[in-house]
Amino acid sequence: MLTIDRLELAGELDRLVTLLPRLTPRGGLSMVAASTLADLERRGSRRIAELAETQGVTQPAMTGLVGRLAANGLVDRAPDPADRRGVLITVTDDGRAVLAARREARATALADLLDDLDVDDHAALAAAMGAINRLVTKGLHP
Repeated sequence: MLTIDRLELAGELDRLVTLLPRLTPRGGLSMVAASTLADLERRGSRRIAELAETQGVTQPAMTGLVGRLAANGLVDRAPDPADRRGVLITVTDDGRAVLAARREARATALADLLDDLDVDDHAALAAAMGAINRLVTKGLHP
């Protein structure tokens, strides 16, 4: 039997979600820029309108962001073979490297916090990983 209310549990998980960005070095990227790169890495090339919708920003804002990412060599723009009027955005190897460095720095910071927990806390977190992974997968692919 579940001893915690589902909204209370969601609130506690939300606290974890708000911690993770604080552990991530900015490295010159906004959260939207990093999220856009991660989306491109995970889902492949996308059009600006799709990226804007996914990130919850306007198309002009995404156009500006993509321009800055392209100027820094983190994304490439190419004509959409399905519609020459459109442009596909693709993460570059440099963009992947920036994401990997950010993830490694965040993982290190989180590992440092984990060092302060006891064995029982580690076991509880390990036991929850399956459910957390299913929750994330469901949220990314509704």
